[in-house]
Amino acid sequence: MAEGEEKNGIIDSMPLFAKELIAGGVTGGIAKTAVAPLERIKILFQTRRDEFKRIGLVGSINKIGKTEGLMGFYRGNGASVARIVPYAALHYMAYEEYRRWIIIGFPDTTRGPLLDLVAGSFAGGTAVLFTYPLDLVRTKLAYQVVGSAKTQVKTVVPLEQIVYRGIVDCFSRTYRESGFRGLYRGVAPSLYGIFPYAGLKFYFYEEMKRHVPAEHKKDISLKLVCGSVAGLLGQTLTYPLDVVRRQMQVERLSAAVMEETRRRGTMQTLFKIAREEGWKQLFSGLSINYLKVVPSVAIGFTVYDVMKLHLRVPPREEMEAETVTTRKRNVFT
Repeated sequence: MAEGEEKNGIIDSMPLFAKELIAGGVTGGIAKTAVAPLERIKILFQTRRDEFKRIGLVGSINKIGKTEGLMGFYRGNGASVARIVPYAALHYMAYEEYRRWIIIGFPDTTRGPLLDLVAGSFAGGTAVLFTYPLDLVRTKLAYQVVGSAKTQVKTVVPLEQIVYRGIVDCFSRTYRESGFRGLYRGVAPSLYGIFPYAGLKFYFYEEMKRHVPAEHKKDISLKLVCGSVAGLLGQTLTYPLDVVRRQMQVERLSAAVMEETRRRGTMQTLFKIAREEGWKQLFSGLSINYLKVVPSVAIGFTVYDVMKLHLRVPPREEMEAETVTTRKRNVFT
């Protein structure tokens, strides 16, 4: 009893932003790990590993299973989780904070999808800037294809030149080779993509919820459907920029094989891919991403709702009403 009361006391004493950080971080870690195998295959498709694109999804699953075993599906997932936990924590918390700041600064602002579009966009950009180096490391680790001595995948350059031994090794090598700017290689398309994607995701989600009957507003299954559709729509509209980002992130690995394939800026990379490889390459791995997004968003919304309930985060409408009331009181005093 005393232990439970002490726990409740700790939770109640936590500031709101800390609760939102914890809820978002736990949500991100669980959702990302659940779809890690599809994420690995998607990255291999995006970065033009021809042996995977040619054999398709089922063939890729079999190939990774035979050459790398079960853990091959989770190669790079450590870096992915290390990135997604702070990213999701910042994303959810920043979204809630930006939303409140906008309401405080512009009290006449309409509580609607446009508010969620703006708050979600800025929250996504904030989270990307703080966690991008970890995303870069995750992509480089996932890009590697390593097998046993009997099934070793052939590479043009010596294996020791392209294989990173882990997160720390990849991070330090990248910094030594390219400096601080190297850790943010490809950040431009990430920002170009996350601003509309994060904003549109929240926009579609909140807009769809408005059409849900009042008696079903708390139905988790309907929230998951709304979130999944919103994620799919947002992802489809911004996916080409995700492909460009992955290409730029692994450029140094492939440039050792073919120096003339080095690509520069975001737009040059996008047009070069479309011209040399066709516009379909800009959507390479999108079908896999659909398979990944639906369970990821579903798990994410469910865990986030459960975590907020467990941490006793007040309903958003209640907090917004209190915020506006407090502001008006301060104005007249």
